[in-house]
Amino acid sequence: MNNAVTLSSLADINNFRTLAGPVLIIMILAMMVLPLPPFILDLLFTFNIAIAIIVLMVSLYTRNPLDFAVFPTILLITTLLRLSLNIASTRVVLLEGHTGPDAAGKVIEAFGHFLVGGNYAVGLVVFIILVVINFVVITKGAGRIAEVSARFTLDAMPGKQMAIDADLNAGLIGEEDARKRRQVISQEADFYGSMDGASKFVRGDAIAGILIMLITIVGGLIVGVMQHDMELASAAKNYTLLTIGDGLVGQIPSLIISTAAGMVVSRVTTDQDLGEQVLSQLFSQPQVLVITAGILAVMGLIPGMPNFVFLFIASALGAIAYWKKGSPVAQPDAPIVPEIPSIEKTDASWNDVTPIDTLGLEVGYRLIPLVDKAQQGDLLKRINGIRRKFAQEIGFLPPVIHIRDNLELRPNAYRITLKGSVIGQGESYSGMYLAINPGQVTMQLPGTATSDPAFGLPAVWIEAALREQAQLHGYTVVDASTVVTTHINHLIHSHAAELLGRQELQKLLDHLNTQFPKLIEDLVPKLLPLSTVQKVLHNLLEESVHIRDMRTIIDVLTEYAAQTQDAIELTAIIRTALGRAIVDQYYPAGSEVQVMSLHQDLENILTQVMQTGGAQGAGIEPGLADTLLREAHSAAQQQEKLGLPMVLLAPSSIRFLLARFLRRALPQLRVLAHSEIPDSRKIKITSVVGGNK
Repeated sequence: MNNAVTLSSLADINNFRTLAGPVLIIMILAMMVLPLPPFILDLLFTFNIAIAIIVLMVSLYTRNPLDFAVFPTILLITTLLRLSLNIASTRVVLLEGHTGPDAAGKVIEAFGHFLVGGNYAVGLVVFIILVVINFVVITKGAGRIAEVSARFTLDAMPGKQMAIDADLNAGLIGEEDARKRRQVISQEADFYGSMDGASKFVRGDAIAGILIMLITIVGGLIVGVMQHDMELASAAKNYTLLTIGDGLVGQIPSLIISTAAGMVVSRVTTDQDLGEQVLSQLFSQPQVLVITAGILAVMGLIPGMPNFVFLFIASALGAIAYWKKGSPVAQPDAPIVPEIPSIEKTDASWNDVTPIDTLGLEVGYRLIPLVDKAQQGDLLKRINGIRRKFAQEIGFLPPVIHIRDNLELRPNAYRITLKGSVIGQGESYSGMYLAINPGQVTMQLPGTATSDPAFGLPAVWIEAALREQAQLHGYTVVDASTVVTTHINHLIHSHAAELLGRQELQKLLDHLNTQFPKLIEDLVPKLLPLSTVQKVLHNLLEESVHIRDMRTIIDVLTEYAAQTQDAIELTAIIRTALGRAIVDQYYPAGSEVQVMSLHQDLENILTQVMQTGGAQGAGIEPGLADTLLREAHSAAQQQEKLGLPMVLLAPSSIRFLLARFLRRALPQLRVLAHSEIPDSRKIKITSVVGGNK
């Protein structure tokens, strides 16, 4: 029973929330037509002021503009509410203004007498000043900021999308996180665009306020003099004070809302609210406060100046500077120096022989915070994500990456090793961001010029404060941990074949044995030794063919192992079986396979070389080799200009020879055999290698 009551209550609340918006809009529109008594006007004017103050307070404590994404709609609703109240109050002023200063309610009377002392000339001047401030200064400035922010946000969307794709490809985030980040980028563009449009309503409201005031004053004089036989002076006083009170009670909330709009669109997104930002940035440098206090003190000593006020403020600023200077300042972390163990006189043993790490990451001492969980370092977590994503994409789990500090490196340097040899190195600056130029940036950023260590793109290290600006101008901005993890991810994919050792292969087969026990038992070691299976998988990985489909690979090896034990021949057979997956890597399903091809003469020559020199290509003459490289390079460039994958189609008999020969000169070129293209795919030749010979 209690559960039923609770569910019913929740349903009622949800229904109320659903109806609240339409009911509010209908009530606001009804106010323009239906007459309202003075007491109801007092309630609505007070409600309007309360809403304006609430919006201002929310904008002050909002840390991210998207936390207040409904603000453009609220801006429109509050503007519509003020205009409806103006119409309703104007109706009451014109109908009942002759009865006295409280004809339109106590709120309008208070604003007309208390704020301007009952002087309609002063009230008129104050009203015009408020309208000018709102219209010319605050609303115009906020509208301009929203307009520029909307344009820059749209310009920065490609760079932000590339940063999300880079994190997704590096395994740092999942599909759900990437989808949420893309949604945030889209919402930012929608928000600033809506703010740009909504600011026009506020400007129109200011203009309407002036026109309504003038029309009401003129209309009041006509009604009072001609209909109620009032004297001109008495009618001018009554109707002008009521009109000014009405205008002020509407313009003050409008000014508050416009101020809130300016604060929302002019803020830089941080993890602090406005008060924390002002205190931490404006009053954080004691030397600035000391200089300001000194200038004010000198001005306070000049005869004729308000000495007490200047000296009082100077003393207050001096006291704040003294307090700031005495506050403890966080010192930079000293380099961590490992303790040197004491040397004991013991005999050498086999324990002194330590194996070399398959994969290693060595970092300088300033990068230690990236791997230290106590210092909020997330590099270890990101590397685990890389290994997980690698296993999902390639088909086996790479070795663990051992991380250690190396005092011989520069403080911000790191290097990545494979079996003790350095395969990559670079520098990363903790607390800073790398702004990568994808080729479409709109300005140069101040910072340390460098290049992206993973792909060699031009880049610059920037301070954290410039991150948003860099994204707005088209840069792909990543933090220090992402720089390192992206580099590692690129290198382990490039060296996947070398990472599949006997130990990793055995673990892979043990894992498969739980799913296909009979297949594994029939293959290793009955039909093929483990070394041959490793060599076949090594050949596939060397040409960026994933081995996720191990069931097909094992089926093919089991079927053809009795006919041949040659790893190259078995690799060719497996590639044909995996043809659909190989082609899909470069050409989406259903699309046309646009590839390069060999000229018939060059194909015949290479076929003869294969017959005489073997698969290693030992019989290729230097002149032929030079021509082949030059022609392949030219065709690959043409393929790249067309925006197509660099794929060369060749006969199955010479595919391995070509792939092995061209791999060093053109590492991005992939050579596919005719037999690897599925019959359902349409082939189009875009260029011919050797056609210029």
